[in-house]
Amino acid sequence: MDIQTILKTHKPSLTPYERVYKNLHQNPGLSLQEHLAAQTAASHLSSLGYEVRTSIGGTGLIGILANGPGKTVLLRADTDALPVEELTGLEYASKKKEVDVEDGVEKHVMHACGHDMHVSVMMAVAETLIKSKGEWKGTVVCLFQPNEERAVGAKAMIADGLYDEKKHACPIPDVVLGQHVMPLPAGHVGTRVGSFASAADSFRVTIYGRGGHASQPHRTIDPVLMAAHIVVRLQTIVSREVDPREAAVVTVGSVVAGMTENIIPGEATIKINVRTVTPETRIRVLAAIKRIVKAECEASGATKDPLWIPTSSFPFTINHQETTETIAAAFSKHFGDKHDPESAPLGGSEDFSILATEVPNKSGGKGVPYCYWSFGGSDPEKYEEARNRGRLEDVPINHSAYFAPVIQPTMGTGVDAMVVAALSFLN
Repeated sequence: MDIQTILKTHKPSLTPYERVYKNLHQNPGLSLQEHLAAQTAASHLSSLGYEVRTSIGGTGLIGILANGPGKTVLLRADTDALPVEELTGLEYASKKKEVDVEDGVEKHVMHACGHDMHVSVMMAVAETLIKSKGEWKGTVVCLFQPNEERAVGAKAMIADGLYDEKKHACPIPDVVLGQHVMPLPAGHVGTRVGSFASAADSFRVTIYGRGGHASQPHRTIDPVLMAAHIVVRLQTIVSREVDPREAAVVTVGSVVAGMTENIIPGEATIKINVRTVTPETRIRVLAAIKRIVKAECEASGATKDPLWIPTSSFPFTINHQETTETIAAAFSKHFGDKHDPESAPLGGSEDFSILATEVPNKSGGKGVPYCYWSFGGSDPEKYEEARNRGRLEDVPINHSAYFAPVIQPTMGTGVDAMVVAALSFLN
């Protein structure tokens, strides 16, 4: 039986999974607090007959389906939400607030990156694969990963003994697969050999001046002005120091200083985010940022050196050629012209690859092949209308307060894509 027939015969009704999606969307959990998503996934996998292991690196879990000799394929879905106030106006929109365990601050919470769709899709994939197990051989691992948004969930699962025989004993995969819903037309999927997601590095930098009365600036060292010079100067790195054929982004997302207008504060804090797609550019850009911050502080007469605190670091996502070509061929057969084998790289970053690069392999080292792809979640008609008007920026993107995939055909496409990819190695 071929993959298309397996899907027609064994893919379940998605109506129950649509209800799961809406419930998860209404009740999101911040990073490290993904309890509902984890409980929902674990209960479902157990009910299907998967061997379930929970509390891996926080709320992470795996469901194992051993089905005879063959390859082991690990499928990954992430589960956490974001501190965003939802503005979609949907009947199932999140109105939730919760205290973030990271800083103790109460925040609005929203699944603004589509991880609720990832969870719902993976649950349907798990049912499809167990119902069709008479048609394939091998082992499937459905992995639900927490804390992706802060770039530490995959690391935490590895550190907690995900692949350790004496701890969680996840079967060693031959290949690791993952996907992400993106602001592309629903029903479409995109693959790409090689670089697919950028590395991301974030820092909190505190610069030090000397505070005082706003009427006597000559007796102070103004960190606000210092920060302003740094912010402007950082924008020259990409335009003047990065090869125009390369891609890089330097963003200052937060500048905090002072409490009132008539006091020059003693310090300012800048939060910087960097995206790069090659190791060489990453090294160059990070070095330039540190050089500029140091030089501007010295030029302003700062009272001491800036304090650098790394806040997150995402690795590169570089799809394995043979693995990706295998999946791309299967996608082209299944999706036809709705599959783009030369899809543009993601604008964001991912910690997905760590689940593959940290796998103990047969040669005594680490690392197995992996592939990560995208599937669309935007209303196709609205997407096409925006494109015709030259206004694709009007299509809500991931992390936007307006981002909410149309449930269908997004969910059906995600299920098909993951099943087709998995069976390409199991069938």
